[in-house]
Amino acid sequence: MSFIFIFVVCLFSCSHTETTIFLEAESFVNTGGWSVDNQSMMQMGSPYLIAHGLGNPVEDAVTDFYVETPGYYRMLVRTRDWTRPWGAKESPGRFQIYLNGAELGKIFGMEDSLWHWQNGGLIYLNKGKFTIALHDLTGFDARCDAIIFTTDMKADPCLIKRPCEIQIPEDGGTYDLVVVGGGIAGCCTAISAARLGCKVALVHNRPILGGNNSSEVRVGLSGRIFQQPYPKLGKLMDELGGVGFWNKVEALENPETERSKHIMEVLLKSPEKTIHNAGPASNYEDGRKLSLIQNEKNITLFLNTQVIKSEKDASRILSVTGRNIFTGKDIILNGSLFADCTGDANLGYLAGADFRMGRESKTETGEKDAPESSDRMTMGMSVQWYSTEVDSICTFPDCPWAINFDETTFVNTERGDWQWEAGLNNDQITETEYIRDHALRAVYGNWSYIKNHSSQKDKFSKRKLEWVAFIGGKRESRRLLGDYILKEDDLLNCVNYDDATFTTTWEIDLHYPKVTPGLGEDPFLADNVAPQIKPCTVPYRCLYSRNIDNLFMAGRDISATHIALGSIRVMRTGGMMGEVVGMAASICKNKSVAPRDVYKYYFPELKSLMRRGVPDPSR
Repeated sequence: MSFIFIFVVCLFSCSHTETTIFLEAESFVNTGGWSVDNQSMMQMGSPYLIAHGLGNPVEDAVTDFYVETPGYYRMLVRTRDWTRPWGAKESPGRFQIYLNGAELGKIFGMEDSLWHWQNGGLIYLNKGKFTIALHDLTGFDARCDAIIFTTDMKADPCLIKRPCEIQIPEDGGTYDLVVVGGGIAGCCTAISAARLGCKVALVHNRPILGGNNSSEVRVGLSGRIFQQPYPKLGKLMDELGGVGFWNKVEALENPETERSKHIMEVLLKSPEKTIHNAGPASNYEDGRKLSLIQNEKNITLFLNTQVIKSEKDASRILSVTGRNIFTGKDIILNGSLFADCTGDANLGYLAGADFRMGRESKTETGEKDAPESSDRMTMGMSVQWYSTEVDSICTFPDCPWAINFDETTFVNTERGDWQWEAGLNNDQITETEYIRDHALRAVYGNWSYIKNHSSQKDKFSKRKLEWVAFIGGKRESRRLLGDYILKEDDLLNCVNYDDATFTTTWEIDLHYPKVTPGLGEDPFLADNVAPQIKPCTVPYRCLYSRNIDNLFMAGRDISATHIALGSIRVMRTGGMMGEVVGMAASICKNKSVAPRDVYKYYFPELKSLMRRGVPDPSR
């Protein structure tokens, strides 16, 4: 995949005589086998490159830069030792830097647990073009944010402006609806609104659509669609999601329909499609999602774009600014309506929307299963993985820096499903990198023990660690607050409000950390408690912000308590939320009203749209 090389090199004077060259690693012309990681971009200030090679060094990342003023330059590299927070004595994320093919003699990624500027020494640079390369040494998640060459020997690199900080953003246009977040809920929101006549911008911060259902994370689509009282909600979700595990479940329950026969025929030909989580990349149909979005004439798609700022007038959002995670280029998108489908409620947070994070107390919500006191615990992040059988014996290195398993603590498995879940007692926003890294230590440490030391090592001798996610699959973080907050009692008692919309069918599936006795590490596995419920409708008032007048939300950040989130967070349910939000946005556009006014004055029109379902352009 190629990307436009914009603003990679910034040359400017720190004084009349000093020159600085700033290279953003994620903007290298050829990132090789390194991947761009922007999960913590809002916390650390930048995306970075990560060498996620599962123990095999990845291909060099390479770019060119030009030196106008020859002389001695001090080289600084922003990096970190990612296992040092756990006291590891060996640093797995090591890399070198090559300049015009020559190794510069320093090893990076082994000095500090925090992101910092590591001194690379003094280098004489002639005038002219140079080729620089990041050379991975281990395949175990080395990371590099940026490289500075400066003639100012006293310069504080933390005070040097990045290229993105001195640019003028481009105008990306004006839209009826700006949807931030290209997961399942965001895709459904965008398509629903576009097919009903809205001009839509869809902004997503990764190269691949789908969020947790992308090949980067590989979580299957759960929840039932086509439910009463609006059995045509889910048509778009079905169009977007293709054939998979839950289609098979529904087909087995109604085997005589033509649709069910088609589903079973497809699954008989491709039985691997029934692997729900941590399956082959093809199961998550990245191309299907992209094609559907690209074929909608009313949608403008902005991939690789992290929303970093919002502008408001009183309680209305006017615009958002997005930054390309590869080029650093900023773009401003103006809109009448906005939808936060980010999962982490990033847009709502930037706009000052009311939100909640963690568990509410029993006194606060009246929920029978709520804790006595509120706390910050959330459901966690899964880093899934799987192995494959190969023709010959294959090896995997010892990982002394990973979790140290033994015969009583290791997990005897060939793949890691949803239960490989970490960080339930950490902050899912500010500690994303820490949580993901702890999960990686668990995967690598467990696999290393299985392969090299366990009683099962002969059984696993021909198994290769095939895939490990480096983008974490989150379940819960911020929840935006609407005019109504969905609660446990609403689900247990199937309360039917007058503004009922989509139906939630998943059990109240709440996860808790599972401690491994004798391991001496924070949990990396989870248990769940999942009381069954009957299909239950969710009020429209949960789908818009109570204090930002033109903000919708769809997905796991809607207005619900921690307990109620256990049911509504699954993705086919989130897709139906998006269908409803797109319909409501079309009414807002046509009537020139706010989301709350749809509930107050135009809900019969929304009911009519929900009865009909999202239009099918092929008919």
